[in-house]
Amino acid sequence: MKRKTRNWVIGGAALFVIGAVGSLFQDDDSSEAEAKPKPSVTESVKKESKPEEKPSKPAAGGGIPSPDPAQTARLIRALRTIEPGLVAKEDRAVDRARNVCSDIKADKGTATVRANAKLRYEGGTVPSLTDEQAGQVVTAVRSSFCN
Repeated sequence: MKRKTRNWVIGGAALFVIGAVGSLFQDDDSSEAEAKPKPSVTESVKKESKPEEKPSKPAAGGGIPSPDPAQTARLIRALRTIEPGLVAKEDRAVDRARNVCSDIKADKGTATVRANAKLRYEGGTVPSLTDEQAGQVVTAVRSSFCN
């Protein structure tokens, strides 16, 4: 027993020494950061853009369509009829639906969209979905907000 304890103590001390030596060689930018603040991305863009140019309006949510409140309610009702556990956390269900819509908009094949929907919605409160249920999820997303 003493031998195991000694080995563990030596191993722990070795890891401590390696960590301490590694921290000595890390760059410490704290003094430089205070002296010269780095410009933000928006400042760089402002400097480079011409005054007569109009900035483009970014797409909401990174270009993935987002359902309005009425569409969200339709989506939640449709998902609940497929499997009540799909909407245990409604925000998460909507986020997953937006990702399914993204696959649809990217013109991924029907089988791929269905397989991805199945992977996105499985787990947690819904241990597994059938292929038919995954197809119903895709249909619910299309009919509620992802035209």
